[in-house]
Amino acid sequence: MTESATAVILAAGFGTRMKSTLPKALHRIAGRPMLAHLIAGCEPVFDRIVVVIGPGMEDVARAAAPHTVVVQHDRLGTAHAARQAEAHFGPGEVAILYADNPLIRPDTLRALLARRRAGDARLVLLAMRPQDPGRYGRVLRNGDYVSRIVEYADATDAERAEPLCNAGVLCAPAADMRAWLAEIRNDNAKGEYYLTDAVALANAAGARVAALEAPEAELRGINSRTELAQAEATAQAWLREAAMDAGVTMTDPASVFLCADTRFAQDVTIGPNVVFGPDVTVGQGVEIRAFSHLEGCTIGPGAIIGPFARLRPGAVLGENVHVGNFVEVKEAALADGVKANHLSYIGDASVGPGTNIGAGTITCNYDGFFKHRTEIGANAFIGSDTALVAPVKVGDGAIVAAGSVVTRDVAPDALVLARGQQVEKPGRGKEIRAMLSARKQQQRNKA
Repeated sequence: MTESATAVILAAGFGTRMKSTLPKALHRIAGRPMLAHLIAGCEPVFDRIVVVIGPGMEDVARAAAPHTVVVQHDRLGTAHAARQAEAHFGPGEVAILYADNPLIRPDTLRALLARRRAGDARLVLLAMRPQDPGRYGRVLRNGDYVSRIVEYADATDAERAEPLCNAGVLCAPAADMRAWLAEIRNDNAKGEYYLTDAVALANAAGARVAALEAPEAELRGINSRTELAQAEATAQAWLREAAMDAGVTMTDPASVFLCADTRFAQDVTIGPNVVFGPDVTVGQGVEIRAFSHLEGCTIGPGAIIGPFARLRPGAVLGENVHVGNFVEVKEAALADGVKANHLSYIGDASVGPGTNIGAGTITCNYDGFFKHRTEIGANAFIGSDTALVAPVKVGDGAIVAAGSVVTRDVAPDALVLARGQQVEKPGRGKEIRAMLSARKQQQRNKA
C-alpha cells in the first residue's frame, strides 16, 4: 500500500513587506496567485492539502478551493500556524510549506518525500545555496546530518560563511511532527512559536535531521516586490522553455510573456512582444505576430493574429481566421476563414464562415446601459468604416457598402447602403479655397 502524505501550506501572512493591502499569497506570478502555484506543485505529490489562513481571508480561502482550509485566529508564529492543521495530518508524512515559496516543483517535493522515506532521517528540510545568502538562516551540519539552523542575526561570522541556507520546508512522519510542534516554546524576543525550532527538538530526541538541496530558483522566498519580479522572471523562463520544447517557435523568447495556464498546440509561431493573459488556448500552426495581447480566448488552427491585435475574454476564433493590426475582438465567435485585417472592433458578435470585415468596422454593442449582439452570416462582405448598431443581423452573402451605419437587419444576399447621399457642386471648392486664403492673408496683415 502506498504511504499517504499531507501538505500543509501556511498562507496567513499579510502583504506588509510587499507594501500591499492584498494578502501575500494572492500576489500573482505568471497570471496565477502564489498560493495557486504552490498548490499546483503539491497536487501531483500529496494525498491531501491543507491551507492555513488568517481571519477574514475569504479571498485566500477561495484561492485554496477545493482543498481544506483552517484559520489561524491568533498569529503566534509558524509553528502555531502549523498546529492549526493537526486534525488533518492523517497518517504518513507531513510536509509544511509556505505560500510565499510558490515555485517548488513536483519533482522536488517527490524527492523530499523519498528522502524522508529512506529511513535514516526522521526530519528532512529543504535547503539551497543562493548566490546572495544575505539574511537567510544557515543550515549547520555535523557530518551528513543537520545539527541546527541558526538565524542570520544570531550567527557568528564563521556560521554566516556557511553557504547552505534554510528554505523553511520541513517533512516528517505525522506523529513526530505533532510531538515536536507541541514542544515548541515561544521564549524568544517576539514571543512567537517558530517552526524551525523543530530541528533542535528532533536532534535533542536523538532523531537525525537531513537537508535536501534544491535550486534557489525554486526555493527563493518572496517578501518584496523586487523578489516578486525575480520570481516572475523565473516562472516566465520555465514557461517559455516548456512551450518551445512542446513545439512552439518564439523569435524573441525574452519579450514573450505567458500565463501559467497558456495552452499551445504544435507549430505555433510567436513574434516579439506578445503578452498572454489567463485562459488562452492556441491551435496548431497559428501565427501570433508582434505586439499582440491575448486573454480568455480560443484560437483555431492556422489562424494569423496581429501584429498589434487584441483578443479579449470570450473571443473564439475558428480555423484560418485572420485578425490583423489594431483589431480588437471581445465576446465574439469568428467562424472558419473570417478576415478582419485592419482597425476594427468586433464585440458581442458572431461572424459566419468566409466573411470579410473591412477596415474601421465597429459593432456598436453598448447603449450606455446594456450590451447587444451583432450577428453576421456566412460569406458576407462588410465594407470599410461601417458601424453595425446592435442588435442587428446581416444575412448570408450580404454586402454592406463602405461608410454605412446599419441600424436594421439586412437580408441574405442584399446590398445595403446606409449613408448620406453624395452631392457635388461644380467650382465651389475653388471658391472656398479663395475665400479662406483671403481670410488667412488678412490675419497675417493684422499681425
